[in-house]
Amino acid sequence: QVQLVESGGGLVQAGGSLRLACALSGRTASQLVMGWFRQAPGKERDFVAGMVGVRGDTYYGDPVRGRFTISRDDAKTTVYLQMYSLKPEDTAVYYCAASDVVHWGGWDSAIRWQSYHYWGQGTQVTVSS
Repeated sequence: QVQLVESGGGLVQAGGSLRLACALSGRTASQLVMGWFRQAPGKERDFVAGMVGVRGDTYYGDPVRGRFTISRDDAKTTVYLQMYSLKPEDTAVYYCAASDVVHWGGWDSAIRWQSYHYWGQGTQVTVSS
């Protein structure tokens, strides 16, 4: 069973940065499709960034490309989301998600929250203007 625990959310001023962490148990990140999603009140759960497999290929949602970076540690038990140049519209609950890499269906599938089987509890990120 895969378990995910996020940490690192908080309140930051516009233009600032935060790093979120997702601690994995039950698998390593090289065995998983990893995704970060976010959901603001009254809005859909949107794809932020993803990483897949042994090579750690990455992909980003358009609103964050160039500002956010997904990475993982050498032990592949923690996945990070480094966020720079934060904007008020980045305010949301951020979720870490995972699915077994055997279910990999390309990025067209991986950007959909329905493709993931395992979820963390979420961490709030608030960006003040």
